[in-house]
Amino acid sequence: MPDVTKVYTVTELTRLIKGTLERAVGEVWVEGELSNVRRPASGHLYFTIKDAGSQLSAVMFRGARGGLKFEPADGLAVRASGEITVYEPYGNYQIVVRRMEQSGLGALQARFEALKEKLRAEGLFAAERKKPMPLLPQHVGVVTSETGAALRDILNVVTRRFPNLHLVLAPVRVQGEGAAAEIAAAIDLLNRRGGLDVMIVGRGGGSLEDLWCFNEESVARAIARSAIPVISAVGHEIDFTISDFVADLRAPTPSAAAELVVGTKEAFEGRLSELARLIRRAAVETGLRARNRLLAAERSYVFREPGNLVRRFEDRLERLGLSMAHSATGRLRTAQQRVDDGGLRLGHACALARQARAQNVNRLASQLKALDPLAVLARGYSVTCDASGKAVTDAAAVSSGDRLLTRLARGRIESEVTATRR
Repeated sequence: MPDVTKVYTVTELTRLIKGTLERAVGEVWVEGELSNVRRPASGHLYFTIKDAGSQLSAVMFRGARGGLKFEPADGLAVRASGEITVYEPYGNYQIVVRRMEQSGLGALQARFEALKEKLRAEGLFAAERKKPMPLLPQHVGVVTSETGAALRDILNVVTRRFPNLHLVLAPVRVQGEGAAAEIAAAIDLLNRRGGLDVMIVGRGGGSLEDLWCFNEESVARAIARSAIPVISAVGHEIDFTISDFVADLRAPTPSAAAELVVGTKEAFEGRLSELARLIRRAAVETGLRARNRLLAAERSYVFREPGNLVRRFEDRLERLGLSMAHSATGRLRTAQQRVDDGGLRLGHACALARQARAQNVNRLASQLKALDPLAVLARGYSVTCDASGKAVTDAAAVSSGDRLLTRLARGRIESEVTATRR
């Protein structure tokens, strides 16, 4: 306890309060709604956590922000863990947040947005995969609670507008744990049953928690794989669920879904009358066009003088025959001329080739004669070979008694080595 007889400075008292708070309270969890969220350039996060009765200043330093799995914003419900302390310059107590997570409706909204983005990325909301609604369905499946107001609203509209419509109810829970699994199973069951033209899946309005089963992934994928066109009719006009985005058609209420299915008798009869009028007009216009074509044919030159048409075609055929004969003769003469010209060019080319080859042979013969070693012998030279026929170019290569053969320009001389000199 502080000493009541001591006079404290503001700083001393503030530090005393800070120490007392940190020791007495320490680290706590606190739950509330975010407000006045600020993000200065320092990277820290400043905000207020409040409820209906009080508010608490909070700071989350830059290092702790890395662990956040969501983006803090005004209005989000959170649970924060941190240390209670006092910010001495202003004397305000605050919580230094170490961890923070969404809670309550904030967590549900985050789950909703995450699943919505996931299914959108997969193409489950794409317009091109939406199935068209039947013009006048006779058999309608309904997936809803058998005791809820939604079924009564649907029956009221159907009975008033189309009393002979065949309804098939797949009763399910539309709220609470296990409701999503029942809804998905009912959609699959009606598809296996078959024989239905369209299906209504829905319930009346409620809170986000009440409608949450229609935001579950299992329900969304059951709607997406349904071969039967699905109308989602969940909640009031302001409520949107994941089922609304995946379904082939969204109705703001169950009553509106029933009206979309059966329409009005007057509207249907009016549409039939309009179609009948269009058919009659098309038939009249088609008959008039056929009559005009017949009259034009009757007045044409062909039908009035058919012999002239035959003679005209005969003249045309004769002219074509003459033209073809003339063309063939001209092409034949051109081809013969090309053959003659080709023969002359070929003969001239052959003569030139023979002359070139003869000149080349004479040139090669002259070169060969000039290179002939025997031609040198005619100028007084000779070639001496040993017994093996190898030319002797060095006296050291032979010995006394070796037999030699000397070739002259005319004839040969055999000799025996008696002595060698170098």
